Amino acid sequence: MAYRDNTKVIHIGDRVIGGGNPILIQSMTNTRTEDVEATVAQIKRLEEAGCEIIRSTVPTLEAAKALSEIKKQIHIPIVADIHFDYKMAIAAMENGADKIRINPGNIGGRDRIASVVSCAKERSIPIRVGVNSGSLEKDLVEKYGGVTAQGLVESALDKIGIIEDLGYDNMVVSIKSSNVMLCVEAHELLAQKCRYPLHVGITEAGTVYGGNIKSSIGLGIILNKGIGDTIRVSLSGDPVEEIKTAKMILKTLGMRSGGIEVVSCPTCGRTKIDLIGLANAVETMVQGYDLDIKVAVMGCAVNGPGEAKEADIGIAGGVGEGLLIKNGEVVKKVKEDQLLATLKEELDNWPR
Repeated sequence: MAYRDNTKVIHIGDRVIGGGNPILIQSMTNTRTEDVEATVAQIKRLEEAGCEIIRSTVPTLEAAKALSEIKKQIHIPIVADIHFDYKMAIAAMENGADKIRINPGNIGGRDRIASVVSCAKERSIPIRVGVNSGSLEKDLVEKYGGVTAQGLVESALDKIGIIEDLGYDNMVVSIKSSNVMLCVEAHELLAQKCRYPLHVGITEAGTVYGGNIKSSIGLGIILNKGIGDTIRVSLSGDPVEEIKTAKMILKTLGMRSGGIEVVSCPTCGRTKIDLIGLANAVETMVQGYDLDIKVAVMGCAVNGPGEAKEADIGIAGGVGEGLLIKNGEVVKKVKEDQLLATLKEELDNWPR
């Protein structure tokens, strides 16, 4: 049985993770949280893309107070990201945060942690205990001869223990590293030692290009081992790209269905149309459809119908024209500049 099937069930606003519940997709805003209008606009874009939990930084009292107004205008739970100042954690919860993210090691002594836990306990707000390789304690670095999976896990268990000793177990745990295989090893070790739901991600993964590759490999391995209850793909770019990648990872692993999957050929010398542009246009267009089907975009009429057999519907380009294909059979020939519109019409009328 997968680790995630046995984790503690945690409620984050009206969403639930752990205990075998579906893996939820998260992202983080990169607006100033104090700017309510910009933050709400970004969250709504993320909601449309499929984001299920959103996190925003709360570095100031103004940002904490903004959460109250932001919550009125969005439809998913909001997590307050706290660093250094325990008062911001309390203010965020007082202003409606559905969860807080803290590293108990950087918000002060035990009395300050106790104040945060007390506030969370009063409101039944879960705490995400976060540890990452960049903030690993010096004594653990020295103990293990560097930043290691063992050190990350020991640090996480220590922080979990602090909150448990304060009589609270409404927790989510994250241990992150930009080193993919170190992150994988750490999750394997942690899964043997605790039963809290795990927030999984490769931190500081990089640009949309490099970060997607690192996140796909790391998350793919970890999730496929039965570990992970909620995920975030961390990219230096538009956070909407994080959601697209997270959804594709889950679909590829067979852990989520729904939404149109686009497959396309890599092009070759037979390609006589702008296949790359067409495939990208199709991928953008299908984002708005709530259909659980596969769409193929092929570059030529030679192998197009055969290669598209596994798809529910597809288009294949020729010289100035193209084919509409359903279940591997050619059903219509249209002009090249009508391919996208023809496909859209079919999707608009697809049986639901």
